Amino acid sequence: MSARLAESDRQLFTLVTEAAFANPFGVRRASLDAQISGAYPQDQEWNAVMLQRVGTRLRALASGRLNVAAFNERDRELVEYTVLFEAFHRFLEPLDTLIAAQEQTDVALKVPFARDFLESLTARGIASERAIRVLELFHQMRRAFGFIKRGLVGRGPSMRKLREELWRALFTHDIRRYERYLWNRMEDFATILVGETGTGKGAAAAAIGLSGFIPFDPRKSSFAYSFVDSFVPINFNEFPESLFESEIFGHRKGAFTGAVDNYDGVLARCKAQGTVFFDEIGEATLPVQVKLLRVLQDRIYTPVGSREVRRFSGRIVAATHRSLAELRAAGAMRDDFYYRLSSNVIEVPPLRVRIGEEPGELGELVEHLCARIAGAADERLAGEVTHAIERDLGTGYPFPGNVRELEQSVRRVFLTGGCVADQAARVTEGGLPALLERGALTAEQLVERYCVALYARLQSYVEVARLTGLDRRTVKKHVEARGNHEP
Repeated sequence: MSARLAESDRQLFTLVTEAAFANPFGVRRASLDAQISGAYPQDQEWNAVMLQRVGTRLRALASGRLNVAAFNERDRELVEYTVLFEAFHRFLEPLDTLIAAQEQTDVALKVPFARDFLESLTARGIASERAIRVLELFHQMRRAFGFIKRGLVGRGPSMRKLREELWRALFTHDIRRYERYLWNRMEDFATILVGETGTGKGAAAAAIGLSGFIPFDPRKSSFAYSFVDSFVPINFNEFPESLFESEIFGHRKGAFTGAVDNYDGVLARCKAQGTVFFDEIGEATLPVQVKLLRVLQDRIYTPVGSREVRRFSGRIVAATHRSLAELRAAGAMRDDFYYRLSSNVIEVPPLRVRIGEEPGELGELVEHLCARIAGAADERLAGEVTHAIERDLGTGYPFPGNVRELEQSVRRVFLTGGCVADQAARVTEGGLPALLERGALTAEQLVERYCVALYARLQSYVEVARLTGLDRRTVKKHVEARGNHEP
């Protein structure tokens, strides 16, 4: 006869099952954890209390040992997911230790707790194959939680929403469905990150790229590869148009002048189920978009100068600071390329919006940046830096360079004790019109300042050259010259 849960256990295990599949960055998950533990996530011991309560109820069910298969159809799934939930929290510390060690090397490390973990699940009636899949999933979930939480700090609603969206980009909105069907098919879901320059799109992309699914090899007692190798970024602004295709697709020896050897592009360097990050995808030329469309649709590509067809088994995440609508309207981005790229569009909020929503966000970010720059957290130091920034820039300063500008302001305070507003931003916010009104500029100065203003907004020499009709090198000369003296 199948075992049944008492109603009190069924209610608890229902909460646990819902928590197991809730987005950890959502409000609902915090509420569920509080109900399960009787404490709140901000309480120091809430996790231990929750684990103790759930573990106590599981042990009480076992007469000898607990077997999930012994329960009736109605309760079996509740018991199984509660067993998994308890195991996840019981192995959190060794998981975190493994991830911290793995961050330091591209060699896949042994998983010292793997045997204990797998045996703890099989002893409770979970099949060996499923237990391995659970270990893979837990490893991925814990990485994702850590990289999203540490890489994208902020308490305001925009940042909470961003963290929730990044979690969904990895596990979808239904992690149960992800576990059953999609864990090895996420390469079919491209993501594009949009937002102003300096908002943290690279950090968001890295959180996704470092948190992909990695198979576990029980014979070696290690994962197939280090997650350090699972993220391959490339910035399209870093390469001239002539080298775009080579950097992406690779080339064969002799394909063009200077191709003295075979070269693997980013697609070839990406691991199976890894992630390639195309930063500033708005700079991709139309011919490159056509070839990338083939990768997105058919998962194949051909290196420059070769007839060999290769398969790409990774995932594509892209980012741009430019308006997708404007790119498409101007014919700079093909519609079919956009539609294949935009399975998921995530907006990274500008810093001025974040501070407007939550004034304390500035101090929290400064504390985070100070800890990263100085190598240790120090609330007093962070407070002094925050005071200097607010003193010199004013509390309403819009930070046109976003988090990147704030980071440089922190560094400047470290060096000089103070900081100054972005000079290029002043040009774009009234300085240039005022000078034009007074007729105070020569033609050379006007061109120079116009290039600086455009570059401050677009962050692309190629795009500024296109808009002004100037050569790219001329634009770069004007922008760099302007950076060497006051406006």
